Amino acid sequence: MARIGKLTAVEVAKAKGPAVLHDGGGLYLRVAPNRKDRNGNEKSGAKSWVFRFQLNGKRRDMGLGPYPDISLSEARGRATDYRKQRHDGIDPLDAKIAQRQAQRLAVAKGRIFRECATEFIEKNRAGWRNAKHRQQWENTLKTYVYPKLGDLPVSAIDTGLVVEVLDPIWTDKPETASRVRGRIEAVLDAATVRGFRQGPNPAQWKGNLAHVLPARTRVRKVVHHAALPFNEMPAFLHALRGRKGIAARALEFAALTAARTGEVLGACWREVDLTAKVWTIPADRMKAGREHRVPLSDASLDLLGKVRPLALMVDGAPDPAAPLFPGPRRALPMSNMTMLMLLRRMKRDDLTAHGFRSTFSDWAAEHSIPARSGRNGARARGREQGRCCLSPRRSIRQTATVNDGLGAFLRSAASRRGGTAARRRVKVSSAES
Repeated sequence: MARIGKLTAVEVAKAKGPAVLHDGGGLYLRVAPNRKDRNGNEKSGAKSWVFRFQLNGKRRDMGLGPYPDISLSEARGRATDYRKQRHDGIDPLDAKIAQRQAQRLAVAKGRIFRECATEFIEKNRAGWRNAKHRQQWENTLKTYVYPKLGDLPVSAIDTGLVVEVLDPIWTDKPETASRVRGRIEAVLDAATVRGFRQGPNPAQWKGNLAHVLPARTRVRKVVHHAALPFNEMPAFLHALRGRKGIAARALEFAALTAARTGEVLGACWREVDLTAKVWTIPADRMKAGREHRVPLSDASLDLLGKVRPLALMVDGAPDPAAPLFPGPRRALPMSNMTMLMLLRRMKRDDLTAHGFRSTFSDWAAEHSIPARSGRNGARARGREQGRCCLSPRRSIRQTATVNDGLGAFLRSAASRRGGTAARRRVKVSSAES
């Protein structure tokens, strides 16, 4: 057996480099070249312990730590343990790496839900459309989730705990409860990907919570936005055009284009091409996150001609960044409550601005315009969201046909030629749609 313990503590302390000193049994002291301090005095280089072994015909060096942090006796003890592993057919270096990974995994599995949720929000903050959405995430988790799950390791959260969070609000606040469930699921999915937990997601609905909690639609019937019957639209539009103010023009534009309230209020002149008769809403302002192009009917163009003088002008033309429907400060758009307050002043508390999208859909269905090719594309809804950017030429033609048909119906009905005659005048070909 090779001699072990060749070095003494004094030799180790006084060793100068560059040198490699052998203590026996595969233990070495590696000494770096001597160096000079600021005063020019020569000092011994850094020293570190190395355990060298051979396994399956391969030689490997394994660091044991620096000297004097690891003394000679400590280094010998570690080398002895590793020699035993080698004799048992275990690679000491691989075993050490596996131990460190296990320790990191143990620490990771101790990550609590609050920490994972905070990291998830921070990493996804830039991808959310507005600050309100980020605030809703934080507020709902703080109010409903953190009291029960906030300080628990994500690896310990099971379906029972998720149900404890959702059960008190599932019946009374089904919309909020559904969003809370989705947010818990998203946080736990991210934690699984990062190795903080394993197994199926306890907040998943299908095949999991669906067997424990009633479907949201059964708890509370979905209440749609109040909408105006389409055959009453001409009379309402006539009354709306009789009112002064930019809010009335904005609501009329929303009705004529079947656009969402936020899309209308955020519209600016750079988005409108009067020559091509197209309003292009950029992706960052669309619910689906995809650009949507709205063909403008003659009625819509006439309306824009009326509000054009109200815009901030640059070289005789509207400032491209100026809103189509400016608020009290002409450089800024109106409040998102403007249209709703207008309806209240008109004594139409039974209506909402968003409901005119439903009115448009009813009119289109009445005139046999298919949902897939026509009315959903015009409203940028469902599978047809962003179709204009996927098939620009065909989709813009389809939507223009639908919007022009609506404008013709409203003009003819408003001029009191009769609702039936007006419907006959509106011809929208299914082939074109």
